[in-house]
Amino acid sequence: MSENKDLQVAEPATSVEGVKFVYDFTEGNKDLKDLLGGKGANLAEMTNLGLPVPPGFTITTEACKVYLDSGEEPAALRDEVSAHLDALERRMGKKLGQADDPLLVSVRSGAKFSMPGMMDTVLNIGLSDKSVQGLAVQSGDDRFAWDSYRRLIQMFGKTVLGVDGELFEDALEAAKTAKKVTVDTELEAADLKKLVTRFKRIVKTEAGRDFPQDPREQMDLAVKAVFDSWNGDRAKLYRRQERIPHDLGTAVNICSMVFGNLGPDSGTGVAFTRDPASGHQGVYGDYLQNAQGEDVVAGIRNTVPLAELEKIDKKSYDQLLQIMETLENHYKDLCDIEFTIERGQLWMLQTRVGKRTAGAAFRIATQLVDQGLIDETEALQRVTGAQLAQLMFPRFDEDAKVEKVGRGIAASPGAAVGKAVFDSYTAVKWSRSGEKVILVRRETNPDDLDGMIAAEGILTSRGGKTSHAAVVARGMGKTCVCGAEELEVDTKRRRMTVPGGHVVEEGDVISIDGSSGKVYLGEVPVVPSPVVEYFEGRMHAGADDADELVEAVHRIMAFADRKRRLRVRANADNAEDALRARRFGAQGIGLCRTEHMFLGDRREQVERLILADTETEREESLKQLLPLQKKDFVELFEAMDGLPVTIRLLDPPLHEFLPDITELSVRVALAEARKDSNENDLRLLQAVHRLHEQNPMLGLRGVRLGLVIPGLFTMQVRAIAEAAAERKNAKGDPRAEIMIPLVGTVQELEIVRDEADEVIAEVEAATGVALKLSIGTMIELPRAALTAAQIAEAAEFFSFGTNDLTQTVWGFSRDDVEASFFTAYLEKGIFGVSPFETIDKDGVGSLVAAAAKAGRETRPDLKLGVCGEHGGDPESVHFFHEVGLDYVSCSPFRIPVARLEAGRAATQSQGSDHR
Repeated sequence: MSENKDLQVAEPATSVEGVKFVYDFTEGNKDLKDLLGGKGANLAEMTNLGLPVPPGFTITTEACKVYLDSGEEPAALRDEVSAHLDALERRMGKKLGQADDPLLVSVRSGAKFSMPGMMDTVLNIGLSDKSVQGLAVQSGDDRFAWDSYRRLIQMFGKTVLGVDGELFEDALEAAKTAKKVTVDTELEAADLKKLVTRFKRIVKTEAGRDFPQDPREQMDLAVKAVFDSWNGDRAKLYRRQERIPHDLGTAVNICSMVFGNLGPDSGTGVAFTRDPASGHQGVYGDYLQNAQGEDVVAGIRNTVPLAELEKIDKKSYDQLLQIMETLENHYKDLCDIEFTIERGQLWMLQTRVGKRTAGAAFRIATQLVDQGLIDETEALQRVTGAQLAQLMFPRFDEDAKVEKVGRGIAASPGAAVGKAVFDSYTAVKWSRSGEKVILVRRETNPDDLDGMIAAEGILTSRGGKTSHAAVVARGMGKTCVCGAEELEVDTKRRRMTVPGGHVVEEGDVISIDGSSGKVYLGEVPVVPSPVVEYFEGRMHAGADDADELVEAVHRIMAFADRKRRLRVRANADNAEDALRARRFGAQGIGLCRTEHMFLGDRREQVERLILADTETEREESLKQLLPLQKKDFVELFEAMDGLPVTIRLLDPPLHEFLPDITELSVRVALAEARKDSNENDLRLLQAVHRLHEQNPMLGLRGVRLGLVIPGLFTMQVRAIAEAAAERKNAKGDPRAEIMIPLVGTVQELEIVRDEADEVIAEVEAATGVALKLSIGTMIELPRAALTAAQIAEAAEFFSFGTNDLTQTVWGFSRDDVEASFFTAYLEKGIFGVSPFETIDKDGVGSLVAAAAKAGRETRPDLKLGVCGEHGGDPESVHFFHEVGLDYVSCSPFRIPVARLEAGRAATQSQGSDHR
């Protein structure tokens, strides 16, 4: 607590079990985000650094939680707020809303994690019919006073009283039209005074009450509105999108107002210590003269680049650059800063570790290492696998014939193609129908979040790099072009007019390039990303033609590979995929699905096997399949020479290799009608009926096939063993691992293993080659997980098949439920994310952890891996690291992501947060 008596806060008469609900900016610091929210913690940190922060205080997230749980504010909160408000009034030498020289405050949300525009803010609290007169006298500017008052009524009416914001916007547009001006700064005091009267009538009509004249009532209602906004639809949607927990609550910051709308020597802006789009160092941001902060973020008026501030107000500009350097060195990261200049006086309103594009994240992490501000371990925490995946997306072909129709600000990179839509509802509707869309708006606002999530990209004709569209798009990794002024967007007529008069109607295809800001008519072809070219070996880090992004990715991946414990393998079924996976950094194959080898031209041999009526016919069919299987394995061992290759024996039901029952029935019926029926088709139809199962996922598949169809698994084991022997004779180093699928009891595994060991011994004797083929199983049934200690007696490795394990634990048929009710489950918050996308730690994950532990208690050297889709999911990789698996396996294109996340998991520090 400061020793300045003006800042001493009287303790309230009552409290709740000693809990403190309000903190002055002088009392907190940046490490109290859980309690003070990101905004409050950073305002306190800047205050501690001696930076020019307007005095104020923060109501904690704990107060919000009490309110959200009980519907009432804590009993002690009002007294605590009163004590802090009293201290603030003493320091400022004026009282909230007093008639002659009013103290005005802002009431702003501030959750732990940044949620730009998702929750509520109200500025100019304290203005009333009386105090607006005093503000006019005190400031010497009638226009400023009435402009501030109309802003308060507009924000308060929409945010606190629930009035449709369009009504205020329409009234403002009507006022500008009547005055024959285009921007609100051209409205004079008399115009704004009339507008205030109009706004108050709107409030009375729509809210059923007068706009409150008591300043404390304004403040208290605004605080409740901020609390309530935590559970607003757009806030909940944003949290689901960004995977932010729903139980954190928001803090509320009450800050003395400083004014950027006092004339040309005032203004407001947003600055970045580095370019959030590219990561380059320099002067980046937007500035708007004679404006309040919401004007910049809303994109209602187009800003000027921050560098222009040097010409407008060099003293403030120089001071701002010095503060930016201080903050970046202090936070050791890109900082996003909001500031206001009030008649030449610079004030800092907010700072936070800034959201940045994927490319910027990698560049900045390596830059900070080079500057000695962070080490390699911290650099890994500054990037994510999701960002790396974004960098692997294709980009537009620069050599293609294109029709460029406009250019805006490159706000968030990527190449997005889709049909133009002009409102959020249509974007969501069309997207759910399978259409790719580009959301086109003059400017976006928080109500557009649904459409922004649904769209491939966002295009606006207004706003800059710090507008709502830009900030939210960067956070979501969406392609975005802002401020394309030459495009005339008419949302009511659902069209956009481009230079030259061409009209883009809703449904017309457009392409936007978030890296250059260019807008094109039609579909522009795409080419591979340079990052993919790097991983495939077509672009080499350090080469003359390698760009700095590739260099940054190369360095970060080297950090990750040095730090990680988890090995990363590939799910690959042929030599081509295996070679690609190896180029991407795979350390083996964790899942080769042999059923994929039975498709195409080989389906005929499988049909013969299924139709075999005698042992001789079955053996003949298997004899024909053997050399084909062996050839596949030889190619696979050659591609992955020296690395482990886990081969899963046949898993799916046999009917999947037969023709579709409807198609086959029609074929047989037509043939019978022509009296030229095909005997083979008849036998196939009979087989299809015979093998039909009500629930094939839980039927005759996996190990059950090997036990019921003699010779099937032994043929596959022989093919593997002979291929390994052949490769060894060719001086290769094959490392085959045989995996038995869908085991539910150790007895199944023991029977198959005994047969496999006999076959391997026969091949060794016949070829004279000693083979070391390990045999293990997939853990994909709950019973297998629960009896893992027994199963480990017969298994040298476990590979968790988390796709099927998720299905059997949840009772979900993936192919059916994802298309039917998962959307509703996500919207209702039952799922934060699909359990098929990210491992369900509480259910499926607990079985994985228990099985891993039990298996290793039986066999300490038991190798543990995962081969389901979760093996390439960033969050799931961290879980697999925590429970002690040896490797994850995923599709080739997800290997770099898994490598990076494995490195991050190994270096994850407690409390580190760079969301």
